[in-house]
Amino acid sequence: MNDQIRTEETPVRVFALTRRFGKKTALDDVSLDVRPGRVFGLVGENGAGKTTLMRHVMGLLRPNAGSVFVFGQNPVTQPEEALRRIGYLSENRDLPNWMRVRETLAFTKPFFPDWDDRFAEELREMFGLDPTEKVKSLSRGQRAQLGLTLALAHRPPLLVLDEPSSGLDPVVRRDILTAIIRTVADEGRTVFLSSHLLDEVECVADDVALLHNGRVLFSAPLEDVKARYHFFTFRLKDNDGPPLLPKEAIAIRRIAGEWTMMWIGDKEAARALLAEKQATIVEESDPSLEDIFISHIRPGDPAAIPMSAKSDAKRRSC
Repeated sequence: MNDQIRTEETPVRVFALTRRFGKKTALDDVSLDVRPGRVFGLVGENGAGKTTLMRHVMGLLRPNAGSVFVFGQNPVTQPEEALRRIGYLSENRDLPNWMRVRETLAFTKPFFPDWDDRFAEELREMFGLDPTEKVKSLSRGQRAQLGLTLALAHRPPLLVLDEPSSGLDPVVRRDILTAIIRTVADEGRTVFLSSHLLDEVECVADDVALLHNGRVLFSAPLEDVKARYHFFTFRLKDNDGPPLLPKEAIAIRRIAGEWTMMWIGDKEAARALLAEKQATIVEESDPSLEDIFISHIRPGDPAAIPMSAKSDAKRRSC
């Protein structure tokens, strides 16, 4: 009974989901929970399985194995119950090209009993969309803004965004992120966001999952993920060669006579190790989500460490 209650309160629950297309396994035993009132960021390389997972959440694909629930409902067998609580923006932004902006809003409204005309108009004005403009004349960014307006106007408890900023300029990306943050912060709604723009996800996400080759490498609160990784820049006393380091040092790079390593785990253990090797610590800093991503996708690759880790760790501004 308690499990059923938790499932019904959970916006998205994915359990042991597997999906194959012919001989290719797109999703391999994927499990994750999207908690209410949070922004959940799904990251991964192109082809990692992000869109396939999103399409299962929307009931557009049937699992080969495992299950997907949206507020306790199966989106394949109970689409009306599940989908009425979702606002969805796909990467393709499929919109009726023959309609004008205002006609698109009017056409969509009857599908959602909770449609809010005032909120829809507020969003349209915020994005600067001309109500008389034909959809086919809209730019890529304007199409994304119109799609997001349609997804938000009925105030859904769950907003599903599949690569919402793909191909958009920085100004439009910022406007879309502002709308997403407002949706969650002001109204306590939930956002399930997939993106390959890791700096964007890092700015807005509360929780994050990394998909690689169809498998979840980690799924956790973003602050917990970032707390496990550290950069140490140091100088060695006598040895010019690379130091022999344990598995916790998952990447190392030499830059201008100094070594920088990415360490996973306890900071004190790293400090003790460097002291044992008579190394002088020059700087300690925190990797970005992008640095952590690279370290998982290409373990041991020095590219996980930016050319200037000390300044790079401070480069982001959300």
